[in-house]
Amino acid sequence: MPERNWAGNVRYAAARRHRPSGVDELRRLVAGSDRVRAVGTGHSFNRLGDTTGDLVSLAGLPPTVEVDRERRTVTVAAAVRYGDLATRLHAAGYALPTMASLPHISVAGAVSTATHGSGAGIGNLATAVAALELVTADGDLLTVRRDADGDRFAGMVVALGALGVVTRVTLDVLPAFEIRQYVRLGLPRVALDEAFASAYSVSLFTDWRGDRIGQVWRKQLADGPPPEADWLGTTGAAGPVHPVPGMPAGNCTAQLGEPGPWHERLPHFRLGFTPSSGDELQSEYHLPRAAAADALAALDPVADRIAAVLQVCELRTVAADELWLSPQYGRDSVAVHFTWTADADAVTPVLAEVEARLAPFVPRPHWGKVFTLDPAAVAAAYPRHADFLALLRDLDPAGKFRTALLDRHFPRP
Repeated sequence: MPERNWAGNVRYAAARRHRPSGVDELRRLVAGSDRVRAVGTGHSFNRLGDTTGDLVSLAGLPPTVEVDRERRTVTVAAAVRYGDLATRLHAAGYALPTMASLPHISVAGAVSTATHGSGAGIGNLATAVAALELVTADGDLLTVRRDADGDRFAGMVVALGALGVVTRVTLDVLPAFEIRQYVRLGLPRVALDEAFASAYSVSLFTDWRGDRIGQVWRKQLADGPPPEADWLGTTGAAGPVHPVPGMPAGNCTAQLGEPGPWHERLPHFRLGFTPSSGDELQSEYHLPRAAAADALAALDPVADRIAAVLQVCELRTVAADELWLSPQYGRDSVAVHFTWTADADAVTPVLAEVEARLAPFVPRPHWGKVFTLDPAAVAAAYPRHADFLALLRDLDPAGKFRTALLDRHFPRP
């Protein structure tokens, strides 16, 4: 059981820690607790997963992965990491439509915070969810399904751990496929939209120190042609690169157009290596995709301030969905992600400036990252905020799964 989150900026405040070995043990624990939260791989950068009561790791539950070939789904234990799930899926001939930049995160934790990869026509990880099994506040085991629970299901997938402890997740799968990854350097900003639409998955990296995007990571289907030598005014990387300056390229997935399985190309980082830089803070804001160029222009006047406390900034696209608390609810989105230095005192005032300049675009923060947006602004950005608050009161009337961060953004009556 970890003492701190992955970044080390949050020390868990739990009075008691548990690692149940079965669902029945978990049900008894939840039923007997006044305050309880589940912790996964600890990749949240704020106190969303913290509690002063009982902190529960699900890593002791059997790491089951069950493929249903008829339904084209896989049902997986909550604590299984995406990288481990993907390896087993690929061996069975199947794939997920997308993966996050790092495969080290747990399935339930990533789904519950709407973590995502990139792709103009691809939704976040939670959009693949067909069913959830969770332990509710009274210790009951509840299963909800997309094909049976309709709109209520859409409110329960991205739920921030606030409705219960998820034990199993059922995901849609596709036939396995191969990807080639190319890294291009020096993209002019005027080519932003064309770059995003150019491949199955595209990520852009900038350090805010020039007028061009530093790196474009194009993950294209393996049967497509390679980019032209002067593609969109860029040049091809001469060798493998890492998006964070100074970090070893060997930590990253294979580049230079070498074909490989989907799960070894869609993430940026390899499962057995340190993702990103490790010593960092992260923030991310989701904006209407059509506003991408204008949003970057709005940040230009403070580019020097951003660059001074930045390791790298990543831009990705995510397709619209109908999940109530998804940052992509109802709108195709561009995600502006900041990997900051691990200095909260230096980062916080810059973060406030970034949020103020993005305010006209109605930013929706990643729920598991660092942000300081006013709760009223966050609530106004989510059309189903009131509906989720009602669902929260219905399923957890005593606030067993609540945290200080949840109370701030979903206040009690």
